[in-house]
Parts: sequence; structure tokens; C-alpha cells
Amino acid sequence: MFKFLLKPISWIYGMVVAIRNFLYDNKVLKSHEFEIPVISVGNIAVGGTGKTPHTEYIVNLLKDLYNVTILSRGYKRKTKGYIKATNESTVAEIGDEPKQMSIKFKDQANVCVCENRCKGIKNILKERNEKQVVILDDAYQHRRVTPRLSILLTDYNKPFYEDSMLPYGNLREPSSRYNRANIIIVTKCPDNLKPIDRRVISKHINLLPFQSIYFTNFKYLEIKPVFSEQTQTEINKDTEILLITGIANPTTLIQHIQNKYSQKITHIKFADHHNFSKRDINKITEKFVSLSQNKVVITTEKDAVRLMEQNFEPTIKEKMYYIPIEINFVFDDADKLNSQIIKYVEENKTNYRLHTTVHQF
Repeated sequence: MFKFLLKPISWIYGMVVAIRNFLYDNKVLKSHEFEIPVISVGNIAVGGTGKTPHTEYIVNLLKDLYNVTILSRGYKRKTKGYIKATNESTVAEIGDEPKQMSIKFKDQANVCVCENRCKGIKNILKERNEKQVVILDDAYQHRRVTPRLSILLTDYNKPFYEDSMLPYGNLREPSSRYNRANIIIVTKCPDNLKPIDRRVISKHINLLPFQSIYFTNFKYLEIKPVFSEQTQTEINKDTEILLITGIANPTTLIQHIQNKYSQKITHIKFADHHNFSKRDINKITEKFVSLSQNKVVITTEKDAVRLMEQNFEPTIKEKMYYIPIEINFVFDDADKLNSQIIKYVEENKTNYRLHTTVHQF
């Protein structure tokens, strides 16, 4: 009954979003297109679809060829305006996912945050370079910037064409707005996805002539210590695991830990992007102490960047690990996506160079 009452609110919300898109589509509201290659990675639904690992995949693809800058709004940060991440930047200053990427791509790519992506790119362009590429993290709804390559992610378990507008469903804008994407990636797919499944999903999406579609899932890597002074601990089937998560859906992570490490899991679940308080740390500590001697703490990479800023007792710090993830292509077409992205960057880099030369002349 309660969800049924949300339906009219969804209609109102949908009308507001539709009016906003109409104004941008008809150039009543101005959208900026920049001279350098700009790639947007995002979705039209709330919840985790894997934006950060897909953004990291693109950074790894381009970082040895171009000067790559990741631009995020810095969700849940406690600051405003444009900030370029440094080694000293905290989660409170730039957000957990930008912090994660700044650690991972230290000296290989720049990470910046700005709630206004247009202003953010203008600040990046002050360091003008013809090999500059900007990747917009979670920017599909940010219409003030028109990316020349837009990548839309959708969860295999809840694709946008089966969803409804907020708050009745999870969509931030109508499913028809998939039409702005050049590339659609269906994430969190099962390993045994068949070619017929690919055709069925592509038909449901109703791909436009200029759109490409890919199917990915996550590959869990070996655990790594949260704190640099740790040494690796052997985990076996008798090890008790205290799992700490602050992500949208930890189901696949739990399944991976049960299959690879141990069935003995005590799970403390927090909301997505949760800012850990002193009370939370005390709760984690008390639960850890209550377990047997053969025990470890395991968390996600995103949660690790928030937990590493907290004050833990040394006996817990030396037992804390996180599990990195990377994306895996279900149908082995990574090379096709790589070529598509690099071709786009090369074409737009050439256009930028020509445009700059004309202005200088």
C-alpha cells in the first residue's frame, strides 16, 4: 500500500525531470561541449552499478597514452568547490571513491572533485595540454556538460527498462533517456550468460544505430592489507571473518568470501558511503574481540579508504584486509571496447589540436 502511494510522487518527479531534459535538448538551458576529449561514465538509477571499477578500467586503458584526469562530484564530501586531490587529501575533503582512485593512480592520473562539472573542466583546462582526457565519474544526469562519449551502466539484475522513476522505483530519469549514451554496459552479469541472453537484452533496450553494448561482471582479486604495516595472514576454512561493508549490495561479495575463504562470517552492514563514527568503530572493535583467536576483518576497497582514517587498536589493524575488484568481460570483447574508446580519444584529440592551432593563428 505504501509503495502504491509513491506512484503519484514518481509521476510528478518524472514530469520535473522531463521538463529539465526538454530545456536542455532544445538549448533553452545551456550545455557546454569542450575541445578536449570528455568521457562520461554513469547510470540513470540509484544504487551501485559499478561506476568506479569501470572508470578505473578506462583510466588504466588511457593513462600511459594521455594525461588523464578523473572528475567527480565527490559524493558526501564535507567541502565545496573545485579541489585537486593530493596525497594528504582526506575522505571528508574529496569523498571516498575519489580518495580510492587517487591512492590507486598516484602519479599516473589526476583526481579532481567539483559539484559543477563545467567549472571543474574549466579549472582542469588551465593546465591545457593536447593529450588531456577528462573522465566524468557518475555524470550521466549532469547536463551542463555534453560529453562526446557517454557510457551508460545498467545492472543485469535490475535493468533500467524494467525499473520505474523515483521514489516508486530507482530511476533518476526516464528509461527512454538511454538514448544519450554511445555505449551501454550491462554490469553484474552471471558468468554463464549465453549469446541468446545478449540478444534478448539488446532487443529489450532497443539499441539505436550509433550505440554499442557490452556485458561485464566483477572479478575479485587477492586480499590486500588496509594498513601498510600489516603482514599477510593465512585465511582458512576455520578462520572467523568479520565482514564490514558500506556498499549498496554486498550479496556477491559474501558469496565470494564463502566460496574462497570461510563460511564463518559475521557481517556488520552499513549504508552505502557510510561515514564511520567513533561509535561505529567501538562496535567493530567489540565484535572483533568477541570472536575466536583465528580471525580477520575483511572489507571492500571503498570502505577501506574510510576505515584507514580511523583509530583502531594495533591488534585489529594488523588483521584488517580489503578485497579489490576489477571488471571482467563476459563475451571476451574487451578489445572491441578498448578500440572504440581509443578511436574516440584520438579523433577528438586531433580536433582539439586543429581547433587550438586555428585560434593561435
